Amino acid sequence: MSEFIVSARKYRPVTFDSVVGQSAITSTLKNAISSAKLAHAYLFCGPRGVGKTTCARIFAKTINCLTPTADGEACGHCESCAAFQEGRSFNIVELDAASNNSVDNIRDLIDQVRIPPQVGRYKVFIIDEVHMLSTSAFNAFLKTLEEPPAHAIFILATTEKHKILPTILSRCQVYDFQRMTMQDTIDHLASVAAREGYTAEPAALAVIAQKADGGMRDALSIFDQAVSFTGGNLTYQRVIENLGIIDYDYYFRMVDAMLAGNVQQSMLLYNEVQQQGFEGAPFISGLALHLRDLLMASDASTAPLFDAADEVRQRYVEQASRCRAQWLYRAIRLCNQCEVSLRTSRNKRLQVELALIECTQAVSDDSIGSGLRPTLHLKLIFNQPSMVAIEPTAAATAPKAAPQAPVATPAQGATPTNTSTPTAQSAPTATPASTAVPATVAAATSTSGKSGGESKLRTLKLGTLSPSIHRKTEANAAAASATAQANTEAATKSSPPADQPIDAAELRVKWQEFINTMPQEETALAQCMRIMQPELEEQEGKPTAHISLENEELARQMRDIQPRLLPYLQQQLHNASLQMRFTVIEKTQSVRVYDKREQLKHLCKLNPAFVTLGKTFKLELS
Repeated sequence: MSEFIVSARKYRPVTFDSVVGQSAITSTLKNAISSAKLAHAYLFCGPRGVGKTTCARIFAKTINCLTPTADGEACGHCESCAAFQEGRSFNIVELDAASNNSVDNIRDLIDQVRIPPQVGRYKVFIIDEVHMLSTSAFNAFLKTLEEPPAHAIFILATTEKHKILPTILSRCQVYDFQRMTMQDTIDHLASVAAREGYTAEPAALAVIAQKADGGMRDALSIFDQAVSFTGGNLTYQRVIENLGIIDYDYYFRMVDAMLAGNVQQSMLLYNEVQQQGFEGAPFISGLALHLRDLLMASDASTAPLFDAADEVRQRYVEQASRCRAQWLYRAIRLCNQCEVSLRTSRNKRLQVELALIECTQAVSDDSIGSGLRPTLHLKLIFNQPSMVAIEPTAAATAPKAAPQAPVATPAQGATPTNTSTPTAQSAPTATPASTAVPATVAAATSTSGKSGGESKLRTLKLGTLSPSIHRKTEANAAAASATAQANTEAATKSSPPADQPIDAAELRVKWQEFINTMPQEETALAQCMRIMQPELEEQEGKPTAHISLENEELARQMRDIQPRLLPYLQQQLHNASLQMRFTVIEKTQSVRVYDKREQLKHLCKLNPAFVTLGKTFKLELS
C-alpha cells in the first residue's frame, strides 16, 4: 500500500503557470525575473491557502535556475532545480515565525545571511507568518532587511498585513494575494478529480468551493474528505450530507412560498429543515445570504458580486426578477435581526418562525415602497374567521354618564331610504344575513384635561370586511362621534363639573406622572422633583400643594414650570381651586470643621489609651 499524500501537497504548483487565480502576481514576478530587476525584500500577504508560500518557493527556485526558460520559468532539470525539488538545497532557507519569533532566532538568521550561496546566484530566506515576530525581533531585523548583502533576498509571507510594522512595509515590495473565485476553484477541483479518476458533479464541486471561502488549500482538504465519504463518486446530495450543509433548494422554495404569501408552506418548509437536523441559526443565516444574492442578481451590474455555479446562476436571476428590491431590503434586515436575537433567545424556533411570518407578510405590504422600515400590521395568517385586526381611528364618544347610540348615515353618493333620525333609545334595524355587516365594537377611553371631554375610539374590525363595508362603518362612526361631541359640549355648558376632594397620596402620584412628561432638556430638574414630597394643606379654604425647596435657584426653576405644573395637577385631580406654594428651607445650623489637633484631643478624651500609645512610641502629630 503506497503512502497517501493529501491533494493540497500532491498537486501543489511547481511553476508560475500552474498557480491558480493569481495571474497578475505571477506575471509581475516572471517579468521581474526576465528583466533581472529583482528587489531585495518582498512581502506576500493575503488570506490563507491562496498561494503565498507556494509562489515564494517557485520564485526562489526560478531565480537560482541555471538555465531558465525564455518566459521566466525554471527549467526543472539543472542542479539547482533538482536540489530544490529533492529538498537538499542550501540556497533556500525557510523560517516559521510563529515558533521562531524571538530576537535570538533573528540573530541566527542574520548570521546565515553572511554566508554566500554555493550553487546559484541568490540565497533566499522565506519567513512565513512574519506578523508573529515580536517587536524587538522586528527592530533587530530592520537594518539587515534594509541593506542586505547582494546575494540575499527576503520573502516575507503573512495573513495579517495590518500587524506588520510600517518600517517593515516601507522596505518591501508588497504583493496582495486575492481569494480564489468560485469558478477557478471548481475548475481546479475538476482537474484534480480527473487526474485521480473520480467522478464529480459540477454542483458538488460548487458546494465544496463555496465551503472553502476562497481558499484553495481548504477546498482540496474538503475535497479529500468528500472523496473518502463518497468513495470517489461525488454527487451533490452526498456532498451536502457529508459537509452538513443545507440544500440551497430549500431557500429557493422558501422564497417562492414567501412571494406567494403562503405562511403555512413556509412553516412546513422550516419544519422539514429542522427534521433534517439543522438548527435555526445556520438556516436563517443561509436565508439572509440567499436573499442578498437575489438582490445582487436583480441587476446586471451587480450580478458578478455573488458566486454561484453557471447552472445555479440562471435560477437566481429568474427568481430575482419576481422580487421587489424594497421587499428584499426588508427581508434581509428581518433575517439579520433574527440572527442577532437567536444568540440570547431560549425559544430559537419561535424567533425564526416569527421572522419567516414577517418576511412573508411584507411581500404584500404596500408601505415598504416608501422605506426600509414599514409599519407592521397584524394580518390573518391561517384561515380562522375569529382572528381580527385592530386599527385605531381617532374619534370622540359621549361621556359614560350619557352614552349615545351610533347614528346610521348612508354612504357617500348613496340615496337614503329613511330620513328619520333614530333616538338614543331606538334599537338598530336588523339586516339580512346575506348582507350583514360585522358589528363595530367601540371602546371609549376618556382622557381628562379636555374641556369637551374628548376621548379616543378604537374600532375592532374583522379582517374580511369589504371596502364598501369599511366606508359605511367609518361613516357611521363619524356620525356617532359628531353627535357625542355635541351632546358633551351641551352638557358641559349647562352644568360645569364641581371640584372633587384631593387626597395627598393621589397628589404625589400625579406629581410623578407630570415628571414623566417633562422634556429631555429638563432632566436635571426632573431628577430633583422626583425626591420632593408635596404636602397637601388648606390655605384660605382652598387646597394647596406645599413644596419645600433647598435653595433659591431651585425655587426659581419651579416657579418657571408652575404655569405648566399647576394646570396639569388641577386637571388630573379634577379640582380647579388647587393652589401651589414653595418654601425655601433656611439653614440655621452651622457646621464647624475641626483640624487634626482638635480631632486628636477629642479622641484622647474618648479613649485615654491614645495618650499612653503616643508616650510609649514617642509619636508626634505631623
